[in-house]
Amino acid sequence: MTGSSLVPPRSHPHQGSGATVPVLPTDRLRVLLVEDDEGDAFLVGELLAEARAAVDLVVANSLNEARERIAGVDCVLLDLGLPDAQGLDGLRRVLSMAGRAAVCVLTGRQDEHLGIDAVAEGAQDYLVKGQVDGVLLSRALRYAVERKRADESTRRLREVELRQAESARLERGLLPQPLMQTDEVSVHTFYRPGRHAALIGGDFFDVVQTRPGRIDLIVGDVCGHGADEAALGVELRVAWRALVLAGVADDAVLPALEQVLMSERRLREIFATVAEVRLDLVANRATVRLAGHPPPLLFSGGRVVPVPAPGGLLLGVQPRPPRAFDVEFDTDEWSLLMYTDGLIEGRVGDSDERLDVAGLQRLVCEPAARGVSLPALPGWLVGRAEEINGGPLADDVAMLLVSRGGGR
Repeated sequence: MTGSSLVPPRSHPHQGSGATVPVLPTDRLRVLLVEDDEGDAFLVGELLAEARAAVDLVVANSLNEARERIAGVDCVLLDLGLPDAQGLDGLRRVLSMAGRAAVCVLTGRQDEHLGIDAVAEGAQDYLVKGQVDGVLLSRALRYAVERKRADESTRRLREVELRQAESARLERGLLPQPLMQTDEVSVHTFYRPGRHAALIGGDFFDVVQTRPGRIDLIVGDVCGHGADEAALGVELRVAWRALVLAGVADDAVLPALEQVLMSERRLREIFATVAEVRLDLVANRATVRLAGHPPPLLFSGGRVVPVPAPGGLLLGVQPRPPRAFDVEFDTDEWSLLMYTDGLIEGRVGDSDERLDVAGLQRLVCEPAARGVSLPALPGWLVGRAEEINGGPLADDVAMLLVSRGGGR
């Protein structure tokens, strides 16, 4: 950008002459003039007053004084020749304390190149002393403020785009495609971030088939929200898949996962909850292990019941492997719903009561749920939970719905 090409002040026509004084915007700007020359400072004030500019001018004669007066200003008009700062060094110091305020610099006629360098350093514009009248000075200050706001909007938009891109990368790590070859069972996945999260949270799931008749599933939740928790969730999910594919003994998988958590977490207070299921399709049964996680719901024979597996301890609190619980399916048509606690922690209306597992069980048994297809059921359940909660759920929700026999 080049500096404003401003002409020296000329006599301004009065209203009785038939000409009009330009009408400037009425919303007032608060401008801090950093200028050690009292004559130049007086001239700037006179020019703005003569143009009837909507500007409240505050004057500081040094950078130290400017630091005390900069709070709340819309624009800083900076002389590059000050007693306590010269040239671009002074500009850099002002930019560091300007915050959201725009910055314009004043240069002499012989130093116009400094103005160009100042814009490259981050100033919104530069003005040349002796080539300024009040209308153009006011307009240049206002344009600088608008340019700064546009720059801030662009920066915030870019930050949002970067967060979205980061969320997409984390989502691919947390929510992979099921690694399956069989068509004996179907798996439907679901994820929705909580209302508070700019980034995807620490909820994760995975599905791995290691033999023709065996499928392993996991749903987990790292406490907290944000990029660090999501990254830790990715590590745990990848570690779990590697352990399962490597054929590690069933009882050793979650203890090994806990070791990963304890070595990679940034704070000792961070823990994770996990629900792990191993399906034996040949024997038509499941083995469930819970580490501080809500139990899966089993849909079978027209009934919906929580799997009565022992809860077990949270991962990362006191290392102790969760106990295995075997579920014998008494029919070839069944479904198993695994979910994170964000689904059941919403409130019931205006009360302090939580939906909890029993409330989720009631939702699945509602007459309206009978007409919902299996792929659409997780989303339908979240929608109903939000209706009961009176708004979006606060926490992230991840779900796995695995079914055999095509029905509920």
